[in-house]
Amino acid sequence: MTTPESIEPQYTLLTAVSRLDELRMRESMGEGGATDAPDRAELLELLALSEVVARKASYGRQLTVRAAREAGASWSQIGAALGTSKQAAWEAHTRWIDAQAAAHGRPGQLGFDEADVAEARAVAGEPGDR
Repeated sequence: MTTPESIEPQYTLLTAVSRLDELRMRESMGEGGATDAPDRAELLELLALSEVVARKASYGRQLTVRAAREAGASWSQIGAALGTSKQAAWEAHTRWIDAQAAAHGRPGQLGFDEADVAEARAVAGEPGDR
């Protein structure tokens, strides 16, 4: 069965987007019964790839949030860059840190150990910081 977890290790963000784009194009061109339309397995792959791309993009976004904080950006600036409030940006980043802590030690996942979590929380600070 095709799941995001089963295909995620096969792709970088770039290759996942490329395959997603290929399948999406074939899907849109195949409406009306064209012979090159994706079959059921490819449509399920398309769905799983959509989730893989979203996950990888979200992870990359949070790494960039962390880098912006390390470079001295305020939560107001980060929120503005994300089109949200400083509180919402900080909360999303804090949830990401929590998810990384929960992933630590799971098979196939790196996650954050206690020292990584402490460092990430120190960099994140509070929404009113900087």
